[in-house]
Amino acid sequence: MFQWKLHGNGRTVEPGAVVAPGERLNWGATVAIGLQHVIAMFGATFLVPVLTGFPVSTTLLFSGVGTLLFLLVTRNRLPSYLGSSFAFIAPITAATATAGTGSALAGIVAVGVLLTAIGFVVQFAGLGWVDKVMPPVVAGAIVALIGFNLAPVAWQNFQLQPLPGTITLVAVILFSVLFRGFLGRISIFLGVIVGYVATVLIQAATGEALIDFAAVEAAPWVGLPTFEIADFTEPATWSVIAMFLPVVLVLVAENVGHVRGVAAMTDATANRSTGRALIADGVATTLAGTFGGSGTTTYGENIGVMAATRVYSTAVYWVAGLTAILLSLSPKVGAVFNTIPPGVLGGVTTALYGLIGIIGIKIWVDNRVDFSRPVNQYTGAVALVLAIAGFTMQWGDFQLGAIVLGSVAALVIYHLGNAIARARKTGADDGGPIPAVGPLGGDPS
Repeated sequence: MFQWKLHGNGRTVEPGAVVAPGERLNWGATVAIGLQHVIAMFGATFLVPVLTGFPVSTTLLFSGVGTLLFLLVTRNRLPSYLGSSFAFIAPITAATATAGTGSALAGIVAVGVLLTAIGFVVQFAGLGWVDKVMPPVVAGAIVALIGFNLAPVAWQNFQLQPLPGTITLVAVILFSVLFRGFLGRISIFLGVIVGYVATVLIQAATGEALIDFAAVEAAPWVGLPTFEIADFTEPATWSVIAMFLPVVLVLVAENVGHVRGVAAMTDATANRSTGRALIADGVATTLAGTFGGSGTTTYGENIGVMAATRVYSTAVYWVAGLTAILLSLSPKVGAVFNTIPPGVLGGVTTALYGLIGIIGIKIWVDNRVDFSRPVNQYTGAVALVLAIAGFTMQWGDFQLGAIVLGSVAALVIYHLGNAIARARKTGADDGGPIPAVGPLGGDPS
């Protein structure tokens, strides 16, 4: 498993060629590309714990551990980095506010267990049933509603510090449109840096206390991350778990899209690893949630790095995963990211949450969903309004949030509507393959 064939002379990639998962360049180049993958994933991975209040170091640790687990489960045949999934932000935020962090972690664990189970089914039965349950119109609606549901959170942060927020938002947009390749793919990370520096300068010029560096000064350079155990004993835990379950559909779409993307760029046989990829992400998410980290997913930024370098060697991901683990062992690194001011977070999430929503709409466009059909119109329309407005239903301690209601509405309206259409012969199914969704766990640009 840990033997990679040297590609060519080990220094260069020939025109038209790629470094396959089972190959590598020399170790110097391999380490350098692995570090580049760390930079690519870092901007998105640290944002999830910062936005949800989870420890940055803990999330980073399980990001690295999850990546190594992914490589082991997929038998070192599928290159991928598992970073923090943005699909978890909305349910974590809601669950933490109503039931506490322990219950939110229980929701993450539940998602991981269900994703693992789906992975085993896919490994032995194939993906056909997933395509039937979640066709493009439903998949697009669920992905979009998760992003748009977070819009009020972005505004809450933005209005606290409008100037840093505006500078950050403008920087993110400019980096994404001015630069191609690697710099364009890390526009979120670069935008945060610009916004942070701008806030420091504003603080120095005005004397206003926008950033408190006391925690950074007090934090040691080396130390273990903070762990918290998932709590299944709280009365509200089961309603919290229900709130998290729609995230499973997003993670399935992300992982399937990742495998198909790698297969298209390397070897079609990579598609055989789809079930293993789902199992691996499920196990990594379960492990992270059990001990206080955020759920994981395959990362679009890292696919971009592979496409740019034409290096798909799994060796570089071992380097990236181990590097992330080492970074997680520095509490000072986590303290620095915890000082990111709310205005900067508001600016970056204004772009990021909107882009998550746009990915869902892109699924509709790419698959030519026919919105002249009423069943498709109402599948998308009702789901989005439920999510954006923040609809909830509650029975005692059991509550269903907007993401659950929107996801259930999309599934029920689509499948029930088509069943009625078939019975009355007023329309045909609008099926089709599940699309190659760009991972939500990172910068969708």
